[in-house]
Amino acid sequence: METVRLSGLYCLNEEGHSSKGNQLKGREGEYWYKADYMGYEGLSEYLVSRLLEWSNQCDFVRYDMVMMESNGRSYCGCRSKNFLKKEENLITLEHLYRQYTGQSLVRKLAGFYEVTDKISWLAEAVENITGLKGFGKYLTALLEIDTFFLNEDRHMNNIAVVYNKMHDQYRLCEYFDHGLALLADTVQDFPLKKTVEECMETVEAKPFSRSFDEQLDAAEALYGQQLFFHFDIKRVLAELKECREYYDEEICSRVEKILRYQMRKYGYLFKMC
Repeated sequence: METVRLSGLYCLNEEGHSSKGNQLKGREGEYWYKADYMGYEGLSEYLVSRLLEWSNQCDFVRYDMVMMESNGRSYCGCRSKNFLKKEENLITLEHLYRQYTGQSLVRKLAGFYEVTDKISWLAEAVENITGLKGFGKYLTALLEIDTFFLNEDRHMNNIAVVYNKMHDQYRLCEYFDHGLALLADTVQDFPLKKTVEECMETVEAKPFSRSFDEQLDAAEALYGQQLFFHFDIKRVLAELKECREYYDEEICSRVEKILRYQMRKYGYLFKMC
């Protein structure tokens, strides 16, 4: 188990971020660090990225679990390499839309009733502003990832594009920020004393609907299925074995149960080699 000593961690909580914000974050060298705040976010980030290795998607942030020491305190969490080049900036969709129109993207989307209208309008708006192509397919893959892993925190400040100021052009951003997937919030909404079944009845999606399946069905109806997995339960268990070095058995068993359920429910996402 690796322990990294950091010069400092800070809270980041911008407008439009989750009400569960205030996670401690920091940067040392080429790595960004995030300390667990609501539960087992580090495990969630690690496991989602490891299982995405066994999919048809390749542009996602890789996370590792890590122990951190900062200001005399120890934290469990995760780290990831900085994926931006020197001349690149990460621009969230909320900030992008505000810069372009002076208005709130969240409020704009609230004006649409149908989920399909929200998704198609957003995809077209991003493409018009940035010149990117295929944003609807990109967004669909993101919603498929979030649905399968039950990411309850996909707001408009962690969907982003990357801007290259040297060349004045945009590119699609790597998929990132899965910390509040897999019912990782054990402090507020999904305490370990609750059963997985109880938690899954109450977990809600973002940003187009409270229903994961409603978002997923709408996006796939518009742009088709984009995500295919090719892992099995043996791969899940192998990755969870690594997690047990950092997290206790109760948490790892809970995550295993969640993934077994999701693999049965969303079997169509699996295309074994």
